Parts: sequence; C-alpha cells; structure tokens
Amino acid sequence: METAGEEIDEFRLDRMHFSVARLTDPDDAPAYWLSRPVEERLRALELLRRTFYGYTSAGEGLQRVLEVAQLEQR
Repeated sequence: METAGEEIDEFRLDRMHFSVARLTDPDDAPAYWLSRPVEERLRALELLRRTFYGYTSAGEGLQRVLEVAQLEQR
C-alpha cells in the first residue's frame, strides 16, 4: 500500500512548464483527464481530497451510528 508521501511524489508540479491563459480561452482539462487511465484519475482525485481535507485518520471514514426505535401504537 502506498503512503500519502508516495502519492504526492507521483504528482509533483513541473515548474519548467508555465502558461498563462484567459478565463475566456477554451479549457482543455476535460479532454486531458478523459484521455488518462481511470486509475490515474482516481489517484488525482484522492490527492485533491487529501489536499482539501487533510491526512488525518479521522478523514479515512467516520463511524456511522444507527439506532432503531420502536414506534408506539396509539
């Protein structure tokens, strides 16, 4: 199993390539991500999730509590 650091290393920012675009320019990001394998897209999505919500163990899943209550007959 990969650790969080190994996943981040895979998606390093290449600072040698830089471009400036206007907000009105057509966006090629959807075409790029659709051309990538599903596994790569999921790894990138997980990286974004961890970037926004952190790497804490609490973020791995919250316990759900379910209580069944009996409805009293009237």
